[in-house]
Amino acid sequence: MKYKNWYLSIALGLILFSAISYFIQISIFHKTDDTFFYMLQDISFVPVQVLLVTLILDRVLKKREKQSLLNKLNMVIGVFFNDIGIDLLTICTVFFKDIDKLNEKLQITVKWGKKDFNNLRKEYSIHAEDLELDTGNLKSLQEFLNTKKDGLLTLLANPNLLEHDAFTNLLWAVFHLADELSHRKNFSDLPKTDLDHLKADMIRAYRLLVVEWLSYMKHLKNDYPYLFSIAVRTSPFNPDAKITVE
Repeated sequence: MKYKNWYLSIALGLILFSAISYFIQISIFHKTDDTFFYMLQDISFVPVQVLLVTLILDRVLKKREKQSLLNKLNMVIGVFFNDIGIDLLTICTVFFKDIDKLNEKLQITVKWGKKDFNNLRKEYSIHAEDLELDTGNLKSLQEFLNTKKDGLLTLLANPNLLEHDAFTNLLWAVFHLADELSHRKNFSDLPKTDLDHLKADMIRAYRLLVVEWLSYMKHLKNDYPYLFSIAVRTSPFNPDAKITVE
């Protein structure tokens, strides 16, 4: 209510100021025809001014503000990948058949451009037949994710991440996978239906993880080439990756 009263007071004050200004102008120059002519002319341009300010300028400013926020959020995303994401990608690779074939397209180099990243983000996909849960250790994955739950909750509590839908979806997918695994005490006697359910959860999380990793790598390539260099040399998708510069 106080905010509405303040808003109404400002509006009435501006209208009163405008009326007094016109009254002073008429009193001094005694040209009512000119005054009303220019007043109507100004009013005629109000819709155009509204269009410029609210529909064009405002959208441009909001777009720039959102882009600035997304650039800042990339710092948070970087923390996520350094603390959770890269290790999770490495752990999950053992569950996939023909992982080398799946990772062929993910061999990023310093020569990659924006188009390369965008195309791969759109094309990248994995399927149920690519994943075999019995080739990996679900207990180790469960324990790893349990240790990272607090970090995931902290990230999900960040209100600014609501502006980044794709990354928020990734966090929810990873958190859901962690939650599903934490409720199972034994993985040796699960029925096929339950294993298929876990497989679908893992595929969802893994795919979103790869796609967001590509977006993050594109950001590093464009804005922080020195960080991009070390990210390429420690890529979880390159079995021959070496931290030493050769």
